[in-house]
Amino acid sequence: MRILVALGGNALLRRGEALTAENQRRNVRVAAEALAPLGREHELVISHGNGPQVGLLALQSASYDRVSEYPLDVLGAQTEGMIGYMIEQELGNLLPFEQPFATVLSMVEVDPEDPAFQHPSKPIGPLYGEEEARRLAREKGWTMAPDGDKLRRVVASPLPRRIFQIRPVKWLLERGCIVICAGGGGIPTMYGPDRKLHGAEAVVDKDRASALLARELEADLFIMATDADAVYLDWGRPGQRAIRRASPAALAALSFAAGSMGPKVEAACDFASRTGRTAAIGTLSALVGVVAGEAGTQVGAAAPGIELYPA
Repeated sequence: MRILVALGGNALLRRGEALTAENQRRNVRVAAEALAPLGREHELVISHGNGPQVGLLALQSASYDRVSEYPLDVLGAQTEGMIGYMIEQELGNLLPFEQPFATVLSMVEVDPEDPAFQHPSKPIGPLYGEEEARRLAREKGWTMAPDGDKLRRVVASPLPRRIFQIRPVKWLLERGCIVICAGGGGIPTMYGPDRKLHGAEAVVDKDRASALLARELEADLFIMATDADAVYLDWGRPGQRAIRRASPAALAALSFAAGSMGPKVEAACDFASRTGRTAAIGTLSALVGVVAGEAGTQVGAAAPGIELYPA
C-alpha cells in the first residue's frame, strides 16, 4: 500500500520549545519510531511542516544587516534539506541498512493573483510577547497575529496549483525508496510576466500541499499526523466527542478552527472526495492503528455520515 504521512509541526518542535537543533533532533527521533513500522511494510512518502524552522531562518537572516534578507522561498528550500536530512538519518537508524531514502526539494506553483498575498495568515517562527511583537512589526514590516496568549508572524499562504517534482518522486517509489518531499508545503514558486519561474514570498500550507501530493501520487492512504487523537465535535466544550469515521460531505459541512484543525479537515475531505480513497487524522503514537482504521478520524466516501467514538 502507498501511504503518505504529513507530519505536523509538533512532530518536529513542540509548542513553546526552544528552536534548537537538539530539540528538533529528539522530536524527529520520536517521529521516526512511529514511522518505521510503516516503512517496513508499505511504500512510504513523508511530508512535514516547517513553520518554526523557516521563521527561525528568517530571524537569523534579518539579524545580519550586511546583506538583504533571504526570501521565504530560499529559506523554505533550506528547511526542506535540513529536516529531510534529520528524518532520513533517524529513520535509517531504525530500518535495514539497505533501505534507500531520498529527500526531494519540491517546487510548488502558486498563482501570483491569489488573494492570499493580500491577506497574510500562515504563522511562522516563534511566539512573541506583545511588546516584542510590536517592535518587530515596526522595524521589519512584519504582520503579526494572535496565537493563543502570544503573537506570531504571519505570511501569505496561497493555494498550491502544481508540484513540479512528481515524476522523480514516482520513479523513486517504484524502486523501493522512502521519499521525503513537499516539506513545509513545498518551495513556493510562480510564473512572472516574463513566463519564467520565480520564487514567491509565501509559505504554502503543508496540509493542502500534502493532499495535492497524495492525489498526484495516487496514494492509497493519506494521513495527517498531529497532536490531536481525532477530529472532535464541540472541541474544548464539556460535551466534546471524537469522530471515528465521516464522509467528506458530512465533515465538510461542519465548522473547524481555521488556525488548527480547519486546514486538515479541508485537506482530508478534498483528497477523499476527489479520489474515493481514505484520508485520516490522528496522532503519531497511534500511527499503526490509524493505518489499520482503528484510531484517529477516518474520512472516506464509504463512511455513513458522521460516526462517533463511544463516549
